[in-house]
Amino acid sequence: MKRFLLILSAVPLAACSWGVKLDSGGEKVRTAWNQDVGAGCKDMGKVTVSVLDHVGPIGRRDLKVRDELEVLARNEAARMGADTVQPVGDPQDGEQAWRAFHCGPASREGKPAMRIEQRNENGAVETYPVKGN
Repeated sequence: MKRFLLILSAVPLAACSWGVKLDSGGEKVRTAWNQDVGAGCKDMGKVTVSVLDHVGPIGRRDLKVRDELEVLARNEAARMGADTVQPVGDPQDGEQAWRAFHCGPASREGKPAMRIEQRNENGAVETYPVKGN
Protein backbone atom coordinates (compact mmCIF):
# COMPACT_ATOMS: atom_id res chain seq x y z
CA MET A 1 0.00 0.00 0.00
CA LYS A 2 2.85 2.40 0.82
CA ARG A 3 4.42 1.68 -2.53
CA PHE A 4 1.17 2.50 -4.34
CA LEU A 5 0.82 5.82 -2.48
CA LEU A 6 4.41 6.74 -3.27
CA ILE A 7 3.89 6.12 -6.99
CA LEU A 8 0.53 7.90 -6.94
CA SER A 9 2.07 10.98 -5.30
CA ALA A 10 4.88 11.13 -7.90
CA VAL A 11 2.59 11.05 -10.95
CA PRO A 12 1.55 14.74 -10.75
CA LEU A 13 5.21 15.73 -10.54
CA ALA A 14 5.95 14.00 -13.84
CA ALA A 15 3.61 16.42 -15.63
CA CYS A 16 5.21 19.61 -14.25
CA SER A 17 7.02 22.02 -16.53
CA TRP A 18 9.93 22.39 -14.07
CA GLY A 19 10.03 26.12 -14.60
CA VAL A 20 11.69 26.01 -18.04
CA LYS A 21 10.60 29.22 -19.79
CA LEU A 22 11.63 30.85 -23.04
CA ASP A 23 13.13 34.23 -22.16
CA SER A 24 13.00 37.37 -24.29
CA GLY A 25 16.38 36.62 -25.90
CA GLY A 26 15.43 33.01 -26.64
CA GLU A 27 12.29 34.16 -28.43
CA LYS A 28 14.53 35.68 -31.13
CA VAL A 29 16.46 32.45 -31.72
CA ARG A 30 15.15 30.10 -34.40
CA THR A 31 15.66 26.35 -34.50
CA ALA A 32 17.11 24.78 -37.64
CA TRP A 33 15.85 21.19 -37.84
CA ASN A 34 16.65 20.07 -41.37
CA GLN A 35 20.32 20.96 -41.79
CA ASP A 36 19.14 24.32 -43.17
CA VAL A 37 21.78 26.54 -41.57
CA GLY A 38 22.94 28.85 -44.35
CA ALA A 39 26.50 29.04 -45.64
CA GLY A 40 26.73 32.66 -44.45
CA CYS A 41 26.11 31.74 -40.83
CA LYS A 42 28.90 32.11 -38.27
CA ASP A 43 29.39 29.17 -35.90
CA MET A 44 29.22 30.60 -32.36
CA GLY A 45 29.98 27.34 -30.56
CA LYS A 46 28.37 24.39 -28.86
CA VAL A 47 25.63 24.49 -26.24
CA THR A 48 24.87 21.48 -24.04
CA VAL A 49 21.69 21.61 -21.98
CA SER A 50 20.00 19.14 -19.65
CA VAL A 51 16.72 18.57 -17.81
CA LEU A 52 15.32 15.82 -15.63
CA ASP A 53 14.01 13.02 -17.81
CA HIS A 54 12.83 10.91 -14.85
CA VAL A 55 11.22 11.68 -11.52
CA GLY A 56 12.31 8.75 -9.41
CA PRO A 57 11.31 5.63 -11.29
CA ILE A 58 8.82 7.48 -13.50
CA GLY A 59 9.95 8.72 -16.91
CA ARG A 60 8.77 12.09 -18.20
CA ARG A 61 7.13 12.42 -21.61
CA ASP A 62 9.73 12.48 -24.38
CA LEU A 63 8.10 15.41 -26.21
CA LYS A 64 8.07 17.53 -23.04
CA VAL A 65 11.74 16.76 -22.35
CA ARG A 66 12.68 17.63 -25.95
CA ASP A 67 10.69 20.89 -25.82
CA GLU A 68 12.41 21.94 -22.60
CA LEU A 69 15.83 21.12 -24.04
CA GLU A 70 15.08 23.27 -27.09
CA VAL A 71 13.93 26.17 -24.91
CA LEU A 72 17.09 25.99 -22.80
CA ALA A 73 19.28 25.81 -25.91
CA ARG A 74 17.58 28.86 -27.43
CA ASN A 75 17.94 30.82 -24.18
CA GLU A 76 21.64 29.95 -23.88
CA ALA A 77 22.32 30.68 -27.58
CA ALA A 78 20.82 34.16 -27.16
CA ARG A 79 23.27 34.84 -24.32
CA MET A 80 26.09 33.87 -26.71
CA GLY A 81 24.88 36.31 -29.38
CA ALA A 82 23.51 33.57 -31.64
CA ASP A 83 20.20 33.71 -33.49
CA THR A 84 19.92 30.08 -34.64
CA VAL A 85 20.38 26.72 -32.94
CA GLN A 86 20.61 23.25 -34.44
CA PRO A 87 20.56 19.94 -32.54
CA VAL A 88 23.74 17.91 -32.85
CA GLY A 89 21.97 14.66 -32.01
CA ASP A 90 19.06 13.19 -30.09
CA PRO A 91 18.71 13.69 -26.33
CA GLN A 92 20.45 11.13 -24.11
CA ASP A 93 19.39 10.82 -20.46
CA GLY A 94 17.89 14.31 -20.46
CA GLU A 95 20.93 15.96 -22.06
CA GLN A 96 21.36 17.30 -25.59
CA ALA A 97 24.09 19.12 -27.52
CA TRP A 98 23.28 21.95 -29.92
CA ARG A 99 25.33 24.15 -32.29
CA ALA A 100 24.73 27.91 -32.05
CA PHE A 101 25.01 30.16 -35.12
CA HIS A 102 24.70 33.83 -35.93
CA CYS A 103 23.01 34.09 -39.31
CA GLY A 104 21.54 37.60 -39.20
CA PRO A 105 17.99 38.71 -39.99
CA ALA A 106 18.21 37.90 -43.72
CA SER A 107 18.49 34.18 -42.95
CA ARG A 108 14.99 34.11 -41.51
CA GLU A 109 13.25 35.91 -44.37
CA GLY A 110 11.23 33.65 -46.62
CA LYS A 111 11.99 30.46 -44.70
CA PRO A 112 9.07 28.32 -43.59
CA ALA A 113 8.56 27.89 -39.87
CA MET A 114 10.12 24.70 -38.62
CA ARG A 115 7.87 24.58 -35.57
CA ILE A 116 4.74 26.33 -34.43
CA GLU A 117 4.98 28.09 -31.08
CA GLN A 118 2.01 28.66 -28.86
CA ARG A 119 1.65 30.02 -25.33
CA ASN A 120 -0.21 27.87 -22.81
CA GLU A 121 -2.50 29.11 -20.04
CA ASN A 122 0.53 29.87 -17.82
CA GLY A 123 2.14 32.03 -20.50
CA ALA A 124 4.87 29.46 -21.19
CA VAL A 125 5.83 28.79 -24.80
CA GLU A 126 5.18 25.29 -26.09
CA THR A 127 6.47 24.10 -29.46
CA TYR A 128 4.91 21.58 -31.79
CA PRO A 129 6.62 19.93 -34.77
CA VAL A 130 5.22 20.94 -38.13
CA LYS A 131 4.21 17.93 -40.20
CA GLY A 132 6.97 16.97 -42.60
CA ASN A 133 9.75 18.71 -40.62
